[in-house]
Amino acid sequence: MSSIIEKSLTEIHSLLIAGEVTAVDAVKACLQQIEKTEPQIKALLAQNGEEALKLAAEMDKQGPDASKPLWGVPVVIKDVLATKGITTTCGSKILENFVPFYDATSIAKLKEAGAIIIAKANMDEFAMGSTTENSAYQTTRNPCDLNRVPGGSSGGSGATVTAGQCFAALGTDTGGSIRLPASFCGCVGVKPTYGRVSRYGMIAYGSSLDQIGPMTRTVEDSARVLNVIAGHDPRDSTSVNCEVPDYVGALGKRTDLSGLTIGLPEEYWGEGISEEVSEVCRNAIKKAEELGAKTVPVKLAMTEYAIATYYIIAMAEASSNLSRFDGIRYGHRTKNADELIDLYTKSRTEAFGDEVQRRIIIGTYVLSAGYYDAYYCKAAQIRRLMRNDFEKAFESCDLIAGPACPTTAFPVGELTADPLQMYLMDIFTISLNLVGMPGMSLPVGIGKDTNMPVGLQLMGPAFGETTMLQAAHVLEKNLPEFSKPKMV
Repeated sequence: MSSIIEKSLTEIHSLLIAGEVTAVDAVKACLQQIEKTEPQIKALLAQNGEEALKLAAEMDKQGPDASKPLWGVPVVIKDVLATKGITTTCGSKILENFVPFYDATSIAKLKEAGAIIIAKANMDEFAMGSTTENSAYQTTRNPCDLNRVPGGSSGGSGATVTAGQCFAALGTDTGGSIRLPASFCGCVGVKPTYGRVSRYGMIAYGSSLDQIGPMTRTVEDSARVLNVIAGHDPRDSTSVNCEVPDYVGALGKRTDLSGLTIGLPEEYWGEGISEEVSEVCRNAIKKAEELGAKTVPVKLAMTEYAIATYYIIAMAEASSNLSRFDGIRYGHRTKNADELIDLYTKSRTEAFGDEVQRRIIIGTYVLSAGYYDAYYCKAAQIRRLMRNDFEKAFESCDLIAGPACPTTAFPVGELTADPLQMYLMDIFTISLNLVGMPGMSLPVGIGKDTNMPVGLQLMGPAFGETTMLQAAHVLEKNLPEFSKPKMV
């Protein structure tokens, strides 16, 4: 069983289709790994092991189906996505007992492709955080070092993949929440173009920023999952109706990086980056050049305004989206209310964590009369200028590259008392959410000081996932092998 969990998604799928491994075998191997590692890592919330085994047995009885790209593959889902019949909490006490009666579109597509959901992943409450320490239920630990954070808000998704508890996980990315934990945990994480994957059934934090994407062990695995979940959905008004390329098939069409131009923004490679991150990422860029890529400097001048712009827009949208949790329609309701306003106030105060309350208050403030023009409108204008920056940069390059985060994973509790410093961890990831373009984190080495994984971020123009995945795949195959710190 231990050999099964060491396989990539692509490898285990091939074995499943060939009949060399059964779906029950695959599920049991993951459940055994969960039993072994979960007490230390705490990556999961609701578990679905019993139902997953029943489904796997039924699938084995019917026999392998090669037409389904994820047939029999155990997966984990971030707890912000609606899963029919499985508790979906968003990492919050306000939704502690919420069981959806429908599946999010991305979940329905996974099931249609033959995937087996074995658990829901822990997360920062309502996806607000960079370490998964803001979960109302538990603090997830990094499988590479239990004293360090796994990143967030999709920290549970990153940790469960790296720990071998599943073969793929879905995360969501509002300002780097897939790419940051992928970098910290040493796995692959892809944030698609805004509109590429349906947001229907995802409990919203920032509606113009949120995007669903895969977290896996290899680039090919991520391409396989993205092929399944991408596509137009009439139930999501932000879903874009355009053809979805064959991401997996495209990987084999490029064996080197000749003819590819990679932009290196000075804002991503200057001050503020730890020496070990800079060294590992620069070595990866050197390898890209050896493989035929040309590198050019590009300017993303509006990066210095990214943090302020992002948090004004994200908190404003959070204030609006989370107004639905009022203690009346669903979710937690206080037992000590005297009248209606008291019911609203106490229900939300009792059930929302400190970070969520902080963001709601700031979001309400920037949307209030007298401040809307000074804050929200100004942020929207800067957002447009940021997109102009990226569009101009992509006139001279095919991809942009830089570190996914200024540091490797830091110790648990180190930044919890300093929200502003925590927000700065997203400096290299939030711009892509503001401009709606795709990005991914690829593990490219181990930091010499902390002995923790380092992720290189690749960014592409809108709907440029194919080139981005191809380049990552070539790099992955040609970078010197490195071993992540031993998992628990």
